Formats: sequence, C-alpha cells, structure tokens
Amino acid sequence: MKTTILEKDGELVAVFEGRLDTAASVETEQALKPLYDCTGHNIVFDCTKLEYISSSGLRLFLGVLKNAKPKGSHVYITGINDDLRTVFAMTGFTNLFEFK
Repeated sequence: MKTTILEKDGELVAVFEGRLDTAASVETEQALKPLYDCTGHNIVFDCTKLEYISSSGLRLFLGVLKNAKPKGSHVYITGINDDLRTVFAMTGFTNLFEFK
C-alpha cells in the first residue's frame, strides 16, 4: 500500500495505491497525519489505484472527514471502482462523502 499526499489547485490530494487493509492501515494512518493539520484546504481522496478497502481503511477516511468538517474543509472522493462503490454504499459512506 502506498499513500502520497500532494497539493494540487489549492487542495490536498491523498493518492492511494494498492490494498488498504488492516495490515496497511497503521502505515496509511501515519501518511494521512498532514491532513489532520490542514485548515482551509479541501481534501481529495484519489482512489483511482485503490484496489480494496477494509473497515480499518474506512475508519481512516472517516477520521479525516470528522476532523476536516469543523474546520470548514470538504472531503471529496474520486476515482472509485465499482467494487469500492459497493462497499461505500453498503456502509452508508456514500451519504457522508462528496464524490467527484
């Protein structure tokens, strides 16, 4: 699992590559730490190369969202495949996040 944080067009973009499972969640959580400090930037989770997400990965996404909203930031998700979309729909995450 590889997570890269970029700044693009005034937004912070987290690019995920691989499988975000329980084993990868500890390392991914550390990589996402800069997103907790952002104020006034929108956040985009680029899931174009994300193959799988477990409940641990969903928890990380939710943690960033809960931290960003009170600061006035939006969290967007882009590039999810049909399998990921099914997971997001089953867990109700499609109602929590904005999709691009």
